Amino acid sequence: MGIAEQITSQAGRTGLAGLLADPRSAVVGLDFDGTLAPIVRDPGQARAHPGVVPALTALAPLVGSVVVVTGRPAATAAAYGGFAASPGLEHLTVLGHYGAERWDARTGAVTAAPPPPGVAAVRDELPLLLGDLKAAEGVSVEDKERALAVHTRRADDPDGELARLREPLAELAERHGLVVEPGRMVLELRPPGVDKGVALRKFLAEREAGPVLFAGDDLGDIAAYEEVARRRAQGHPGLLVCSGPVTGEAPVRELADRADLVVAGPAGVVDLLNELASRLRV
Repeated sequence: MGIAEQITSQAGRTGLAGLLADPRSAVVGLDFDGTLAPIVRDPGQARAHPGVVPALTALAPLVGSVVVVTGRPAATAAAYGGFAASPGLEHLTVLGHYGAERWDARTGAVTAAPPPPGVAAVRDELPLLLGDLKAAEGVSVEDKERALAVHTRRADDPDGELARLREPLAELAERHGLVVEPGRMVLELRPPGVDKGVALRKFLAEREAGPVLFAGDDLGDIAAYEEVARRRAQGHPGLLVCSGPVTGEAPVRELADRADLVVAGPAGVVDLLNELASRLRV
C-alpha cells in the first residue's frame, strides 16, 4: 500500500499532492530520536536507522530543503545520524537545541546562540535533588549543554518514576527560569519559549517555503505539528507524519491523533522517504 492510500485526512492528501507537484519549494522536516533513530535505553547509543542516510541522499536533491529538528546538540545529531560528509546531503540542515544551534551540511559548521541562563545552576543542583528523592536505579541524566534530560526508561517502573519526579523537577526548573517538557519516559528541563514549532517557523521564514512535511514521534513534536497546521490554515499544503513505536508500545496518542499518516517507527520513515524519492524521480 502506497503513501496516499495510508493517509487518513483530506488535508494530508492535499499536503502530499502539493509536495509532489512543487518539490523544489518543499521542506521535509524530521525529528531525530524515535523518528530517524530507534529509541534505545542509553540515549548516548542512539544512531540513525541504517536506511536513513541512503534515503535522505536520494530525496534531498529533489526537494527544496531537508531539516532535522531536535532537542539534541546539533553536532551530536549530525554525528549520530551519519550526516557529515555524506554526498547528496548538501541541502540538509540540523537545528539542535530546538533551533538554538544550527549545523549546515555544506560546511559542517555549527552556529549557536549564547547559552541560556539557569541551565548551569540546574546542572549543579540536579544530582543532589535526585539523591534526596532517592531516584530509582536506572534513572539517568543526559546533559544536552543547553538543557538537561532526566530519563526513566531503564527504571523498573519508568512511568511511575516519571510521575513521581515530575513535580519536584518542575519546581527546580521554575526556580531557575526553566520549564519541564515531558516526553516518552523523559523529563527535559530547558528554557521557556523554545520549541520545535518556533525553530521550524524561523527556518521556513528564511526561504520561500511551499509544502511542508513534518515527521515526529513524541510530545515535543506537537509544536512543529501546530506550525504546519497554522500554515495549512493559510493555504500552504502540509503533511503530518507520526513515527509509531514497533515494540508493542502504543504511539503517543496525542501526536497520532493529529497525524495524517502513522508509520512503523524509523524503518517506516525510511520507507516513506524512499517512496517520496521514487515518485519525485518519475
